[in-house]
Amino acid sequence: MVSAACGAAGLLALHSAVPNGAGRLGSLLETFLPWLGTAVPVLGCLALLRRSWAGLLACLAPLAVWLWMFGGMWWSSAGGPSDLTVVQHNVADDNADPAGTARALRASRAGLVAVQELTPTARPVYENVLGASHPHRAVHGTVGLWSAYPLSDVRPVDIRPGGFPESWRRALRATVSAPGGQVAVYVVHLPSVRLGPTGLASAARDESAALLGERIAADPAGRLLVVGDLNGTVQDRGLAPLTSRLHAPPTGFAFSWPAGLPVARIDQVLGRGAEVTEVSALEATGSDHLPVLGRVLLR
Repeated sequence: MVSAACGAAGLLALHSAVPNGAGRLGSLLETFLPWLGTAVPVLGCLALLRRSWAGLLACLAPLAVWLWMFGGMWWSSAGGPSDLTVVQHNVADDNADPAGTARALRASRAGLVAVQELTPTARPVYENVLGASHPHRAVHGTVGLWSAYPLSDVRPVDIRPGGFPESWRRALRATVSAPGGQVAVYVVHLPSVRLGPTGLASAARDESAALLGERIAADPAGRLLVVGDLNGTVQDRGLAPLTSRLHAPPTGFAFSWPAGLPVARIDQVLGRGAEVTEVSALEATGSDHLPVLGRVLLR
């Protein structure tokens, strides 16, 4: 009991020491890292059943580490001050109700709506539903940005891993003239990962993240947002070449995938020079992801 509690605390505190060679075990652990906290009530109950006071006291170690790492995310600052709201959603290319999904995104009242897996068939539906409230738009391949504010300097961003065809177009950049000032917005969709007998297959995603990280580093914009489906959590070291250049919101777990039973937030709103103060998950649509809403301070 004591050793199990100490092991859980060690995995939480020293997750970066878990090797990421074969099978990307480190990234796999970090994808679901907050869930290691469930070991505390389980081990605590077992300790009570066995009347092991040493085991019960040992549970304080993983509890303390979990609160240190994730406690701040437990309390949401929803409704706090913001200059800009952004809703991010992988709308799913097999979504049977794109109109309903578009209406749900419009109902969020966000100034920016970023989507991935946008198909040629569904695109006119989103244009029709979002057009009145978000008259400015930019679309490249399967990613799109609808904005209530003017857009400029719209351009595609090439983050294709080696061997991917030119038809793979999953990133764009636009400058948004928001009420709080101009901000560069990247809308992105990194390659999918697969979990199999040999572990986590994330090489293509990691390569794409590194390419995007290089673009972010070279971007002169003073205020910048990266919004999209990163197919990974901010704790996943495979995304570090990108996420190390950006700041994640301090509150809100906002698990977004899978929609039926969300266990991880792989849909992100990250900032540089623009503070993402809070992120929250919205109600399910016809997608296998939940939309997430980010609040941003530009001042």
